[in-house]
Amino acid sequence: MAEQSRLGRDVYLALAAVGWADGKLDQDEADAIVRAAADEGLELEEIAEIEAATKEPIDLGVIDRKALSKEDRLYVYGVACWIARMDGVVSDEEKATLKKLAEALKVPERPREVVDSIVDAVAELSGDSRPSRYDLHALRVIIGERLAAAEARRKHA
Repeated sequence: MAEQSRLGRDVYLALAAVGWADGKLDQDEADAIVRAAADEGLELEEIAEIEAATKEPIDLGVIDRKALSKEDRLYVYGVACWIARMDGVVSDEEKATLKKLAEALKVPERPREVVDSIVDAVAELSGDSRPSRYDLHALRVIIGERLAAAEARRKHA
């Protein structure tokens, strides 16, 4: 697996926008976004800005995906899917926002389906989909492993 690049502030702002898509961002969802940003090692000022975005609705806006690898883009989409599911219901607004995010990240439909299944698998592995128990690192590792396996298959085909 290649070295994972560091996800920037804009990624977590986009995740907050996904969380707000249904008109409310639950505290669990907000905490998960801020925790993921902190785990990524972002600067305190960036984390404060992300935390602010979890308190007031923001727009999805434009994501600068030039700095994101394919693995990063799939991971961001996976975290967004997980955040959208946290309250137990994925609203039509959240589905539309996830689709917009996937398009902004240039993630085609088939990889979206694969990432969705990985999100489910990680939730099952952790035994709990709550933010304090959900293993974001495992999500990233599994996405990286699946992507590497798919690329290896393509090379040998």
